[in-house]
Amino acid sequence: MTKRILVFRELSDEQLASLRQDFSVDYLPDTQSADEPAFIEALSQAHGLVGASLGITPELLDQAPNLEAIASISVGYDNYPVDELTRRGILLCNTPDVLTETTADTGFLLIMCTARRAMELAELIKQGNWTSNIGRDLFGTDVHGKTLGMIGLGRIGAAIARRGALGFGMNVLYTKASPKPELERELGARRLEMNELLAEADIVCVTVPLTAETEKLFGAREFSRMKPGAIFVNIGRGKVVDEAAMIQALEDGTLHAAGLDVFEREPLPIDSPLSGMKNVVALPHIGSATHETRDAMAQRAVDNIRLALDGKRPISPVNDQILAERT
Repeated sequence: MTKRILVFRELSDEQLASLRQDFSVDYLPDTQSADEPAFIEALSQAHGLVGASLGITPELLDQAPNLEAIASISVGYDNYPVDELTRRGILLCNTPDVLTETTADTGFLLIMCTARRAMELAELIKQGNWTSNIGRDLFGTDVHGKTLGMIGLGRIGAAIARRGALGFGMNVLYTKASPKPELERELGARRLEMNELLAEADIVCVTVPLTAETEKLFGAREFSRMKPGAIFVNIGRGKVVDEAAMIQALEDGTLHAAGLDVFEREPLPIDSPLSGMKNVVALPHIGSATHETRDAMAQRAVDNIRLALDGKRPISPVNDQILAERT
């Protein structure tokens, strides 16, 4: 029997053709909701899923009796009920490594644009309001030599820290991560408790994934403990932050500025105060959004689903205890 794969995000012609050589493929790249009839119909027959961004619930899994594996085109997997997938023997795979450097570029882009007020000043020119040399009220702040506090120091966090320490001479602090002696030697990084880091860091950058432990990790108390004039950058997950508390901190000057690529609700609602704040640089979740990286992520997902459905070990399984149980 030829196994069926439901693909609900765009693949290249070559990637799609390679899957069709060995599998029956339902290709629904424009799927916006898991409630769409075409998606539900294809899901009911699927042995494998390839895609991203849709919330996969236990109720949806009830409608997928043949499902063996999911290959997410993402590094994060908070859209998937991992424990439930494991209980049902469904293998989940993601795409770490291939997006690390690109996402770190985005993180440091937010640091630079926020500190130097790049977006605000570019808008000044676009609106025709640059009529004389800017004054101190429009000056930015230096990045080089400042203290960078990393909340999380996994692959992406470490890549940002390297850019800061090696490229800009920044002092690196980190928390919410296991000890990293190699990075401490390489970058001169120091591991601190959260409150100590917040008191010392000029720029705080969040890269932790969304889990039960990290949801609303940052609220009014944490913002109040940050160094006066500090900048806050989030490229982890929006729900790691209490957005209302962050907005209040930006409005009352507790926070100097924020650079954000992720939000509690995405797309960001039109009426969100964040979209109109001059001291906020907001991007539409573009962390890995380059042609090269998105193609590499899609290829990793294609490779993962092929290996999983062939009964082989995928390149990057999430709940790999299933593999031990199968052997």
